[in-house]
Amino acid sequence: MFRNLLLVVTLTTRFLSAQAQTNAVEFNKTTLLYDGEEKHLSNVRQLTFAGDNAEAYFSFDNQKITFQAHNEAWGNHCDQIYLFDLANANMKDATPQLLSTGKGRTTCSYFLPGDSTILYASTHLGGDSCPPNPAKRADHKYVWPIYKDFDIFISDLKGNILKQLTSTPGYDAEGTVSPDGKKIVFTSIRSGDLELYTMNIDGSNVKQITKELGYDGGAFFSPDNKRLIFRASRPKTLEEIKEYTDLLKEGLVMPTHMELYTCKADGSDLQKITDMPNASWAPFFSHDGKKVIFSSNYKSDPKKGLPFNLYMINLKSKKVEKITMDGMFDAFPMFSSDGKHLIFSSNRNNNGTHDTNLFIADWKD
Repeated sequence: MFRNLLLVVTLTTRFLSAQAQTNAVEFNKTTLLYDGEEKHLSNVRQLTFAGDNAEAYFSFDNQKITFQAHNEAWGNHCDQIYLFDLANANMKDATPQLLSTGKGRTTCSYFLPGDSTILYASTHLGGDSCPPNPAKRADHKYVWPIYKDFDIFISDLKGNILKQLTSTPGYDAEGTVSPDGKKIVFTSIRSGDLELYTMNIDGSNVKQITKELGYDGGAFFSPDNKRLIFRASRPKTLEEIKEYTDLLKEGLVMPTHMELYTCKADGSDLQKITDMPNASWAPFFSHDGKKVIFSSNYKSDPKKGLPFNLYMINLKSKKVEKITMDGMFDAFPMFSSDGKHLIFSSNRNNNGTHDTNLFIADWKD
């Protein structure tokens, strides 16, 4: 998920080094902004106040949010999917509505047309227990798990599963819906590699979109439904290819170097739009489709991995602008369909804990 995920993002900050780089810009606890630096954001509200909260996505009418959370205080011991109304949400004192089964691990929820149903990926058919995080590796490499039991389901807003959309062996997750409500794009390992696929909203007419070796995921449609934006790894040398394929056999990927790509919705006209060190991921189109907001640690020390901040790239000029100034982690940005609001996950204002919370801001171009 990672769209969150990078992959399943169970959250990146659980695994990243706790030695964050010191941020020289002063954080204002009243505005929840870094003073004078985050000029595109205003009227920031913190929506969650503990645990790991990520991959928050607007309903088609911009009134509701569905998101992924791991919060022991809410009674879950593994990532689950929740729902709240923006107008009257109070997640500081109350638990939001659980939409997933409470079994297994879940990720990548997204509203379907009409805002009465959502899709999300879950491992619950493989067992009630939470699948384990990868063990610490002797080579100290940072990896994400590709759980083979992930499949994509449709649920109503009372938590009733209405339909299973995927059933092929292995990982199927990271589904998002086109703005016109006609197509779903998702990541699957059904070909033997992690590729992008599209299908109709009912699960029919599945088509493979990407074919090059490497992990392709976290895809979103452009506002006009014509293009996709996604993150990808592209191993090229024999050593890189061996490392990628060996890890994939273990059900793992190493997301330490990723770039952003765009293509037409049928996979044609593939274009690489970033060329940066470290990892650029979690992209989302701007309201007019001319820019992409994303998370990256490209200016970070590779040994520390932090900080991750939000950036915006102009698709025509390739000019990159830094949007957030957090010293730890900002990711999973999504614009409302009218372009007026931005929701994202951040370590800001967590009082030195590892909590990752949801924030929503008014957007200023």
